[in-house]
Amino acid sequence: MIRSIRARFAAIILLAILGCGPLWAVDADALLAEVDQRMQPGALEMYRKIINVEPDGRSREFVLYTVRSGADSMAAVFLDPASERGRSTLRLGDNMWLYIPDVGRPIRITSLQSVVGGVFSNTDILRLDFSVEYTATLLEDDGEQYVLDLQARGPDVAYDRLKMWVDQQTRTPAKIEAYAATGLLIKTLEYSRITDFGDGIVRPAMLETTSPLQRGYRSVMLFSGIARRDFPDEVFSLSYLPRIGDLRR
Repeated sequence: MIRSIRARFAAIILLAILGCGPLWAVDADALLAEVDQRMQPGALEMYRKIINVEPDGRSREFVLYTVRSGADSMAAVFLDPASERGRSTLRLGDNMWLYIPDVGRPIRITSLQSVVGGVFSNTDILRLDFSVEYTATLLEDDGEQYVLDLQARGPDVAYDRLKMWVDQQTRTPAKIEAYAATGLLIKTLEYSRITDFGDGIVRPAMLETTSPLQRGYRSVMLFSGIARRDFPDEVFSLSYLPRIGDLRR
């Protein structure tokens, strides 16, 4: 046993000499916070196209204008198709609402529902910072990617556990597996098309998700026009939901 311990510490020293620290030398929570900063750097605006593809090849597209402030406030308005135009959503922490012009008032929605159908849930569409909802543990470092195990901070988080592959060069996610508390794989999300959006924002421009619970279906999210922009607090309120579209420049 003593020999085993000595061998382990000798390996650690060798890794240090070679410039490769042991796994626990990486602060997993700090790395997750950096991922958040790369993906959603503070207050911003952006456009997203969501494409839901059915097993027979038919598809339906939605275009959303989205604004965000801080780590827990996000709102979006539908621009297309015409049948959805004017609908808007708001997320404040764990709470989510959908505003439908014909109804004239916001209604509560849940994290695992979907305002667009398909494989993306409301949590995926109104994504908060991962570090707000999860604590991180480093599982693996292969020199190209870090593999993080993310455990939900509370019972209100949509996915109890995430397994995240992080590209070491860009510090952005490459793949995420989302699990239920039972250990059931709910969905896989894959990021691609690293894009320079300007002003220091370099991150994936495409997200695709599939689920073993919805075989043959897939949903794609395309990001464009991501830009830093500050908004007053009143934008992220129920009373402002009918006017989110007025923020477009």
